[in-house]
Amino acid sequence: MAVNVGLSLAQILGGLVAGSVALIADAVHNLSDAAALALAYAARRIARRPADHRMTFGYGRAELIAALINYTALILLSLWLAAEAALRLIDPPPVAGWPVLALAGLALVVDLATAALTFRQARHSINIRAAFLHNLGDAATSLAVMLAGALILLYDWRLVDPLATLAISAWMLWLSLTGIGPAIRILMLGAPPHIAAAEVLERIAAVDGVAEVHHLHLWQIDEHEISLEAHLVVGPEAAGVSAAVQAMLARDFRIRHATFALETAEARCIGAPPIGHSA
Repeated sequence: MAVNVGLSLAQILGGLVAGSVALIADAVHNLSDAAALALAYAARRIARRPADHRMTFGYGRAELIAALINYTALILLSLWLAAEAALRLIDPPPVAGWPVLALAGLALVVDLATAALTFRQARHSINIRAAFLHNLGDAATSLAVMLAGALILLYDWRLVDPLATLAISAWMLWLSLTGIGPAIRILMLGAPPHIAAAEVLERIAAVDGVAEVHHLHLWQIDEHEISLEAHLVVGPEAAGVSAAVQAMLARDFRIRHATFALETAEARCIGAPPIGHSA
């Protein structure tokens, strides 16, 4: 975080001296990465708290909220940078190439090092993955800024600076829109994308002793834990049917948090939908 903040300040100063909006754009992105890392760190500490009487599901969704904030901030930043670049396309100012090239090269080293530090945890956490993608995106944008600086030095092509800024903006927007979807899906209590609720319903109904399934709800507590609840219509002789269904869900779908309401044929819900609840 400290290195990213220091690098951002150096890039902003260099961008003002060199007249490079692309360098300032890269600095803003690096500064957002420092903020993203700080938020990711705080959210990860909160998420590790155990469940209590206030948060009976635990605090795991703190990481989802942090990821949502980070991606939303990136979307807003990318739109602002695109607007600034569009204005410079109309009237491109002179840009000093050497400061742009040197600072972008330094940024590339820092971005790659930060991405490497967060790579391992990014595979298991949407929160850390958001911070990792920020830094990976920064590495690509630093390369774009270095290209701009080189072309300015070689050919005095001033348009390359706002064009590089537009490329940075598009890259940030693509990363943000790609990453924000899973976080929103979980927060909206959506079913896991890799599990079809209709298939789960069919498999539960096929368990011996289950006559009917309705009011099935399938959602993610966080990105690792899946929860399920349903009403099962069973016969009076179907002892242990709940345990059999739970064992099947854990084995075939890795669903280990399932709750069932057992009903008899004589006292079951009338007109209940198989998936979801009545209006």
